[in-house]
Amino acid sequence: MKTNLILWAVALLSLISSPILAEEPLRVAVAGVTHDHISGVVSALTGEDVQVVGVWEADARYIHQNALSRRLPETLFYSDLGKMLDETKPEAVVAYGSIKDHLTVVEACAPRGIHVMVEKPLAANLKDARKMESLARKYGILLLTNYETTWYSTNWKVKEMVDAGDIGPVRRILVYDGHQGPFEIRCSKKFTDWLTDPILNGGGAVMDFGCYGADLATWILGGKRPEKVYAVLQHNKPDIYPKVDDDATITLDYPGVTVQIMGSWCWPYNRKDMYVYGMDGYLYQETPRKMSGLIGRNRLEPMELEPLKAPFDNSFRFLRAAVRGEITVPEYDLSSLETNMIVVEILDAAVRSGKSGKAVSLK
Repeated sequence: MKTNLILWAVALLSLISSPILAEEPLRVAVAGVTHDHISGVVSALTGEDVQVVGVWEADARYIHQNALSRRLPETLFYSDLGKMLDETKPEAVVAYGSIKDHLTVVEACAPRGIHVMVEKPLAANLKDARKMESLARKYGILLLTNYETTWYSTNWKVKEMVDAGDIGPVRRILVYDGHQGPFEIRCSKKFTDWLTDPILNGGGAVMDFGCYGADLATWILGGKRPEKVYAVLQHNKPDIYPKVDDDATITLDYPGVTVQIMGSWCWPYNRKDMYVYGMDGYLYQETPRKMSGLIGRNRLEPMELEPLKAPFDNSFRFLRAAVRGEITVPEYDLSSLETNMIVVEILDAAVRSGKSGKAVSLK
């Protein structure tokens, strides 16, 4: 009897440590292949966080000519979104098509109880965003928005120091995002076809890069909505971008705080950096891991931060942890639906302000 108990204990210990019980990859389907950020899915294929079980693309030109088609069996590619979802049964869908397509993806996934993560921004316009929000809440799915800047350890350090009161009450935030332009940096044709379309993308640089600052400001300020939005949208390169703006300056007016977001396809270099000014100092987030600043009279020496720890260092690890219930996404997280509804409100107001030349009040 004693021998049997020992053998049972050994077997149980072996089972507990067995890789069979290790966390299984998240079953993920990809909706759309025309976004150049799909390279992130390609990178994820080499890891253990996700398993791609299906790929949908409505455009026949690209269904078998994309970054995933050489890495996945042809049988995983579908031209019918509903059929793909029903046959592959993913736990979550990641959207890599036009911003306008995000609504189509949520309309298909929500009634099936499938969680969704879209590339930034959440929606091409406020009307679409409200439909998506309604569906997500009705069917109880996660609807997350992925930004590259969410995984910057410097942004999290800035938030930590602001919340700790290290620079005193925040009075001004300046956010700079963008590059030389999608054509200038040689984005793919399938990407620029919709990225430079005012309907499919919702606008130009104002949407593509204005969303980063709106997301960060909403998060840093604890989910506050600005009272007014004023935007200047420029057409510096009308021969290259005739349909949409290529430079956007968005000013957000909060009680006691001013936020300026400068998103552009006209920068001479790539940038995603931010200044946060308080009454007692400032912080400069320079790169994903480098930051500096001033605390009172003491200069904050330039810091080189470590990468964030899993699952907060990567969109797919974050998605898996959220879907599996290992983490709870806070109400005003960088990726949350609540934050990104405010982001779309800001962008919608910015587009309207750019057309009218007047500030837009957010009631």
